[in-house]
Parts: sequence; structure tokens; C-alpha cells
Amino acid sequence: MTRLLRLVVLLQSGKGSNVNSLAAECQVTRRTIFRDLEIIREAGLPLEYQPEFQVYRLPASLALPPTQFTAEEALATIVLCGQLREATRFPFPNAARSVAQKLESILPAKLREHLRDANGAIEQLPQPTSHLDQDQGSHYRTLVAAISQRRAMRMDYRGALDATPISTKIFPYRLLWSRHSWYVIARSSLHRGVRTFHVGRIQALTELPERFKIPAGFRIERYLGNAWHLIPEQGDDHLVRLQFSSLVARNVADVVWHRTQKVHWNDDGSLNFEVTVSGLSEISWWILGYGDQVQVLAPPKLRDMIAARIAKMAAMYGGMMTRCGMGPC
Repeated sequence: MTRLLRLVVLLQSGKGSNVNSLAAECQVTRRTIFRDLEIIREAGLPLEYQPEFQVYRLPASLALPPTQFTAEEALATIVLCGQLREATRFPFPNAARSVAQKLESILPAKLREHLRDANGAIEQLPQPTSHLDQDQGSHYRTLVAAISQRRAMRMDYRGALDATPISTKIFPYRLLWSRHSWYVIARSSLHRGVRTFHVGRIQALTELPERFKIPAGFRIERYLGNAWHLIPEQGDDHLVRLQFSSLVARNVADVVWHRTQKVHWNDDGSLNFEVTVSGLSEISWWILGYGDQVQVLAPPKLRDMIAARIAKMAAMYGGMMTRCGMGPC
């Protein structure tokens, strides 16, 4: 997304943005923002300035000026939007459907025929979905506006391990799409620090009059550190060493699971896998998914964690194994 287009999107979200927040969001100077605002005004867009709040805004219903797509760009956009509109867990399938329909309507007949062939050649397998995603779209849009306006929010939230909902004031820093859900990275007054919240688990969001500033040094990469997925744990990082059997080694080696991973093939076809992670809980569940086809070589703390969970599983199924004589019932 070009800076000007990003600026237009920001100006259309919420009740308006001041120059400082626009400069921070676009990572440019105030002077550059003032110049870009003048370009937008000269282009004929109905840019509004509200002096009492010192904010600029564009009507949310404003249509963007025509864009000159090449045939290949139009086809790629339509196909991708066609796939996206089937992904109902994503917050804006209706917008994707509208984009695809508008582009398709202006294509010449031969290109529309080519498009049908292209769509017929692409399939998307159903992905895991969650009932938590029902209100994700509205919360997503509210958070986009809050981040662009740098406005605090009161959030009612119930995490996976929470017995009852919690209420906390948050300063939302970033929205992050990972795997099949949206997450908001926010400073939480209740936790007195930055935390990751699943947008689908938010029960209510209320806008507060308080404004905030995102710390100048904040970066998603720095916050996540070497977390295996999304939850960095406190304390020193761990060097994890695993050995995968030849049966699954190729599948493991073909994927970049983590930015720190290193692999080494053994003569017997097995694979040694090394990775440095911030915390062991998330990676332990991934390891358990490979069952008896992986062995933890280090660290000892992770070996003990895996062994304890295997022991609980064995105890859980022990009675069944005894009744069935170690064979099928």
C-alpha cells in the first residue's frame, strides 16, 4: 500500500486523525504529512479539518479515484478476493466480494472467460474456524480506528483460561493476523504491561476520551522476540534440540517454522532440528503433535515437561489398555 493510499484509509477511519498520529502511523515527518494532505486536497477529495479537535478526516463513504490495473493485476486481485470471500472468519469478506464484482464487471469478455478458467483451476480446502469469530469484524474495525486515533479503550475480555471475564483499559498498539485469527497487541492497565489478546474473545469495547502514544521503539518483532508463535515468556531464551525420525523428517524440513531454526540431516534419514525460543509451553504442544516420531534432546526442562504430559496421557489410557489386553477392543 502506498503512503498516500494508507493516509486516505487512515483519514476515513474513525472520527479523524491529527498530524502527529498520521506521521507516526506512516513513519514520516509532520512536514511530509502536511504535503500529502495538500496533495489529497488538490486531487479534489473532500478533506475536512476540525479545528476544535485539530484533526483531519475524509467521509467513510468516499470512493477512491480510479486505479489503472493491468490485466494480470485485475485477474490476480479477483482470484484472491474470490478466495478471501469464502474465508468467513476474515473480518471483511463483503468488501472482498465487492472488489471482485466491480473488477469483473469491467473486464472484456475474453478476460472474463480466462478468469473463469483461472478460478476453476484454484481450490481452497476448508480451514479450521472458530465460533469466537462471530463478532471479530466489528471489534476489528473498532480497534483499527482506536489505533489510528491513538485512543484508549475499555475492554471486557475472557481468555481461554479465565474463569470469569476481566475488564481492563487498553492502549492498542497493533493488530496482528496469525494463522486463523486476529490478535491485538496492547498495553493493559490490569496486567501493567503489553499483552496479546485474541480479538474473537473480546466481549465488549468502549471508547475512552484518553489518548496515548505508542512508544517510539515498539516493534512487533521486538515484542514477540523468539516466541514460538505469539506468547513470549519471561526469562532467558532456550536452545531447543530435537531429533525427528525419517518418517516425518522431510515434512519438518520443508517448512520454515521459526526464524532461528537450523536443521541437520543424519545418515539414517533422521533430522536434527535446533531453534531458540522465548518460553517452552507453546513449542511443547507442537512437539507432542509428532508423537513418537520426535525426541527432545535438549533442554532437560523441556524433556521433563514432555515426559510429564506423556505420563498423564498414559495414565489416562492405562485402564483402557488393560481392559483391551494391549490390543483393539
